[in-house]
Amino acid sequence: MNKFIKLAAAAAVAITAGSSAMAAEHNLTISSWTGPGHGINAIMWPNLIKMIEEATDGKVSAEVKLGLAPPPAQMDLVMDGAADLTIIFHGYQPGRFVGTKLIELPGYEGNAEAASVAYWNVHEKYLSKLNEHRGVKLIGLTTHGPGQIHSNKEVKTLADLDGLKTRLGGGVASDVGRELGLIGIQVPAPKVYETLASDSADAVAMPWEGRKGFKLTEVAKNVYEMPGGFYRGSFAFLMSQETFDALPADIQKALDEKVFGAPTSRMLGAAWDEIDDIGRTATEEAGDNVITVASEQDIKLYGLYAGEIRKKVLAEISELGVDAQAAYDMVKSDMAAQ
Repeated sequence: MNKFIKLAAAAAVAITAGSSAMAAEHNLTISSWTGPGHGINAIMWPNLIKMIEEATDGKVSAEVKLGLAPPPAQMDLVMDGAADLTIIFHGYQPGRFVGTKLIELPGYEGNAEAASVAYWNVHEKYLSKLNEHRGVKLIGLTTHGPGQIHSNKEVKTLADLDGLKTRLGGGVASDVGRELGLIGIQVPAPKVYETLASDSADAVAMPWEGRKGFKLTEVAKNVYEMPGGFYRGSFAFLMSQETFDALPADIQKALDEKVFGAPTSRMLGAAWDEIDDIGRTATEEAGDNVITVASEQDIKLYGLYAGEIRKKVLAEISELGVDAQAAYDMVKSDMAAQ
């Protein structure tokens, strides 16, 4: 564990620590990197803590701490033992994760809950063989809702995106940016507000939840909405393998059977849908925000771009020895079945 992580751990701020956590036999530390009011901290972690407490009869609980490490360092933080659980966004570490780009592709029909459940199922059948989360215990996979373009400049057509200086989170969002001629800027989500406020960027690619969670209604008053989204974003909820292995066998069994995997993934996806709705409502009520829905012509044109992106990403995954087309088809069928 490096010096930065040790110092940050000492200075971290706890944002949830109830009486149940204090009374638990095993109280775990959660590292989180979004603000206290963001849905990850306000909804997802509290829901997961409740699920853990109920499955273990209160023997295991957890508290969330902020400021332990920047977003790209979260997985290493858990591997180093400075936290027991965390969330990571796969796009923040280019090259480290490839199979995870499967769920980020444009063109899927369905909400974040359906996509997150399908994501877990396809991981179990196809993507787990890549072992991309080696060194930690994977407890849930999720994707946010359809990503849109939020700008401080008016965007009315797909052509208006060409040359737009845009914060891209990585992963398929970066592939989309290249296809559309966006000038990509990579900064973590917590830095988006100041990046737009300082005019260091003209726009950001994010789901609707960012309108509220990252206060985009103040600094990106225009939304260019592509029905179905330009992309999605891939996240993993992780636990220290050492922490899990140190728990009693009956608790491990309860967590694996009742909480981790599909149940956690479904809960996370449903939370993304909830905060997307909050973000859209905040935009509609802002008064000075404008939502422009892509025209039929631009929807068809983007479909062509999306096809090229899909071929590229599926080829990348196929090169790793995964039947990428079958995995893609499974995501689509699983989402349609829910």
